[in-house]
Amino acid sequence: MQYRLKKVAVLGSGVMGSGIACHLANIGLDVLLLDIVPFNLSDEEKQDPVKRNSQAVSALAAAIKSKPAPLFKKDFAKHITTGNFEDDFEKIADCDWVIEVVIERLDIKKQIFEKVDKYRKAGSLVTSNTSSIPINLLVEGRSDDFQAHFCGTHFFNPPRYLRLFEVIPHGGTKQDVVDFFMHYGDVYLGKQTVLCKDTPGFIGNRIGVMSGVQMMDLTVKYDMTIEEVDAITGSLIGRPNTATYRLQDLVGIDTSAKVSGFVMQNVSDDEYIDMVKGKKQPEFMHHLLNNKWYGNKSGQGFYKKTKERDEKGKSIIHALNLKTLEYAPATRPRLAIGKNKMVEDMGRRMQSIVKSDDREGKFLREYFAGLLAYSANRVPEIADNLYSIDDAMRTGYFWEYGPFETWDQIGLNEGIAMINEIEGGKVADWVKEMKAAGHDSFYKVKDGQRLYYDQSSKSYQPVTSLNNYIILDTLRDQSPVIKNESATVHDLGDGVMCVEFTSKSNSIDDAIGQAISDAIDKAEAEGWKGIVIGNNAKNFTVGANLMNVGMLAMQQEFDQLDKLVDGFQQLNMKIKTCKVPVVVATQGYVFGGGCEIAMHCDAGVYAAESYIGLVEVGVGLIPGGGGTKELALRASDSYFEGDVMMPTLLDAFQTVATAKVSTSAHEAFDYKYLIEGKDFVEVNLQRNIGEAKRKVLELSREYVAPSIREDITVLGRAGLAAIYTAINEFKLGKYISEYDGVVARHVANILCGGELTQTTQVSEQYLLDLEREAFLSLLGNQKTLERIQYTLQNNKPLRN
Repeated sequence: MQYRLKKVAVLGSGVMGSGIACHLANIGLDVLLLDIVPFNLSDEEKQDPVKRNSQAVSALAAAIKSKPAPLFKKDFAKHITTGNFEDDFEKIADCDWVIEVVIERLDIKKQIFEKVDKYRKAGSLVTSNTSSIPINLLVEGRSDDFQAHFCGTHFFNPPRYLRLFEVIPHGGTKQDVVDFFMHYGDVYLGKQTVLCKDTPGFIGNRIGVMSGVQMMDLTVKYDMTIEEVDAITGSLIGRPNTATYRLQDLVGIDTSAKVSGFVMQNVSDDEYIDMVKGKKQPEFMHHLLNNKWYGNKSGQGFYKKTKERDEKGKSIIHALNLKTLEYAPATRPRLAIGKNKMVEDMGRRMQSIVKSDDREGKFLREYFAGLLAYSANRVPEIADNLYSIDDAMRTGYFWEYGPFETWDQIGLNEGIAMINEIEGGKVADWVKEMKAAGHDSFYKVKDGQRLYYDQSSKSYQPVTSLNNYIILDTLRDQSPVIKNESATVHDLGDGVMCVEFTSKSNSIDDAIGQAISDAIDKAEAEGWKGIVIGNNAKNFTVGANLMNVGMLAMQQEFDQLDKLVDGFQQLNMKIKTCKVPVVVATQGYVFGGGCEIAMHCDAGVYAAESYIGLVEVGVGLIPGGGGTKELALRASDSYFEGDVMMPTLLDAFQTVATAKVSTSAHEAFDYKYLIEGKDFVEVNLQRNIGEAKRKVLELSREYVAPSIREDITVLGRAGLAAIYTAINEFKLGKYISEYDGVVARHVANILCGGELTQTTQVSEQYLLDLEREAFLSLLGNQKTLERIQYTLQNNKPLRN
């Protein structure tokens, strides 16, 4: 049976419920968000429909205002209707999917499902977002149709950003329901769908609880402060900067305690849980929970934000001393193990870390030994295959690498040795069998496919969660089409190339420009169908190599700078006018020069989580690679006769002069970084390269190369007068500095075509010349050099 979703009911409007409702609205679904009628209403208020719906209304309003934003664009909230359980429950009869997101209590959930069973339409899908309660308990007493169409669908918080979507069937769930959610979560919700067994905590929280408990135990064992633990369990080991204790504060110490308690109480035959069950909970956890110091939501937890300020005006953060249970100003420990951050290759870094003899190295060696052993011993208990555990921990906890990927980095034999060293360490039998059979890794790449070791067949099988994705790492055993120190050009098959940036932070340099240019030449000469510019990195690119530009400016190498800027402009024009289609595929940061490259492509496939912007004014420059020219062109194409031209011009000016960065790909359309009909949003970032390839093939069928535009309407002095007035008002209001105004006037000059006496049509090259002149002029100003230097040293802009 095919299931088609248009309307969804979300039952429960708490943090998770409202977040899920917002993400469903993000993809265009109509959402009915219901919650209880508040208990504290007066008799008069109980007659007021607005008051009766206030629980859901206020929760949704709070979610929309929260950061990070749960909606791709605020106006997507129009897809959400609110109501309450008493007056509006029967409306679920119009819904194709009903998802329950109420408090984690079995009795309350069963009451809700009794009403759902009464009002839902036959064949509609029903799921629970429970994070731990067994799915089979939730369906007890329900109708056959309900049971057949019921399963767990567990989002992680925040639902928009965390990509894990656990699908948990019970024994009576129809297979086509499971298949539907595995597909729908991937293609429509943009998630990494993971099929879980109906075990306590499923996959993410089961491994997560073990990881968190072990971190606390090792903190005590090695007599470490929370600042020290956070310093070594964040980006150093490929984890988020929230690391361990900042993450506890973010999630909520009470929430973590409840999930951990549930897992501890309900898991059996688990070597690690059995070992720690008898241990006494650390005193500091009792202290925090008894005082209701739950973390960020209560204002203090392991860390406490104070009203005190340092010499730079920043709020002073205090940290809990785990021995005295008192707060003191947090420190930034400088630990020797931190030098491993300089090692970019994560495999070599991890090998060095676990062999370190200092206290921090021993901490991490024991932590990873426990994690690897525990994960291996959970197969096939919580998942039939090892890659599901890796998928869950990467996308549910923002780990860069899952446990088995980390084990491969450390080395199979070293991992086994580490496990044998720890108390209660047990190497899984299937891992021993794998080693005995002569295999030395959990993953390998063969013929462009990523394979995993399947313990049931005792052989390597394709990682099916990568189906329909193009993962460039799987192509590295093939000879590249072109390769240099900053870029690799891959053959994606079907006559399509992919230019991948490989420089640090994917910053754009001469080598990347050369690779793109060479790929275009090769495609035109050899009959390739087209080119994708994309990568699988966290960020598409942070922009041009600022260090290189700054060094040349400080050395006053203006001839070389002129050549550099002109070269980048002409590269982008080559992308725009070449004889084969070029499609960009982005995710994460799409800044500066990366945005300019994207704007010159024939089309773009932008992951919804693409943060796009021309940010050059932040370092005292203007977009000099054709970005300002493109916004002038796009403004020109939007002009109508008469006064309506000026608001369009001012919008374009504001976009560049305030360095606007979209908070999603959808929002980038508002800033004209993206154009309807030319650019497309892909909700699952893993699919963007594959979709870009399909777009190349589609365009290649009847492709006609665009010509250089000669008909760009600019407003000259009339436009300049309007923009200069706006700049002066911003300066008078102290929204911008005097030098911000200088940079802004350069932006205005380009957008208006210079000091032309009347509205005129100019060419792209004319505007590019104005761009280059402005760019070089600003590089000759000491204040711009100060901004560049400050940004390079502090990774944030200077307003001088």
